Order: sequence, then structure tokens, then C-alpha cells
Amino acid sequence: MSRDFRQTGEQVIHEGWIMKLVRGEFEGPDGTRFERDIIRHPGAVGVVAVDGPEVVLVRQYRPVMDDDLLEIPAGTRDHPGEAPEATARRELEEEIGATASSLEHLATYWVAPGVSDEKMYLYLATGLTFGSRRLDGIEEQHMTVERIALAEGPALIAAGEIVDAKSIVGLLLATARLGAAGAVDAPPNQDPEGG
Repeated sequence: MSRDFRQTGEQVIHEGWIMKLVRGEFEGPDGTRFERDIIRHPGAVGVVAVDGPEVVLVRQYRPVMDDDLLEIPAGTRDHPGEAPEATARRELEEEIGATASSLEHLATYWVAPGVSDEKMYLYLATGLTFGSRRLDGIEEQHMTVERIALAEGPALIAAGEIVDAKSIVGLLLATARLGAAGAVDAPPNQDPEGG
């Protein structure tokens, strides 16, 4: 983080259901003052749920795109104080009705650092046991669960069938970690936030 720049203030422009738009006030190294619009977001998790040679995905309506997207299970960190791993386990159960005997941290990244402070935590879930789904929200109530071979992930990404960043990053990392056959054999990565 550059210590030559500093934030001097922040004004809320709009506060919505899960995020807010603020105008951040900053000062540059030479004293120049400037403003940037920033979307404040609590963060999210995504889970690559691997069951044997298959990965379990969801297809759901995304109002922003006005389209149905094929994605890895995911959700917003909208429970204050909940660790990212706990959010991942909750979303896995809600969206595909699964619990995982192993949940491995794959990566954490900023979603759109030019405009937002949203941080995405990606996990690999294996050793899945399936029960009933606990759907929350109208989009989730109409989502479908689909399975593809893990080996097909890169081709579906290249063909434009999977188009959202968390799913692209998650599927590529899981394929690199497990190989196309989905074999779990290397030691897991450590979750940087202990979640």
C-alpha cells in the first residue's frame, strides 16, 4: 500500500441493500486533493464443489445482466463476523444442498479494485454429502443445479458458456490443483484469514 497517498474523508452517496456508494476524498504525494466514487461491499465467497470427476454448478438469473449464468455456488458475506470459510459452507448447503468433508482455500482477490473494495474468497470443496437445499431469495428459488465434468471447465470458459470471474478463476484453479480427473493428492493451501 502506498503511504504517499492517503484517504482524507468519505461521504455516503447511496446506501443499498448490501452495498453502498461513497465518494472518497484523497490526497496525493504532492498535496493534490482528488475524489473517487467507491462501491463498499462486505465481500463474497465462491465454492468449486467437486464430486468425483464432476463439478456441481448452479444456473441462476442475474438481474444486472438480465440473463441466466452458469456459476459456481457463491454468496455475499452478509452475516457480520462470519468467517469466510463459514460463509462458504453455508452457501454450499443453501445452493446445492451439500456439506463438504474438506474445504480448501484456493485464492482471495479483489473483484474490481478500480471501483469497489469487494474481496472474493474462493474455496475448493471435496468429500461432498448431499441433502436438501435451503434456498434464500427469489433468484435462488428458481436456480437449477447442473453438473459438468471438471475437465470440461476450461473449454466452457473459452466458449463463453461460463462468463463470470469467480467461476472462471475458481474452475481454472481447481483444475490446476486437482487435474482434470479431480484427484485430491497435494497438501492444501492455508487460508490467509484463518477462516
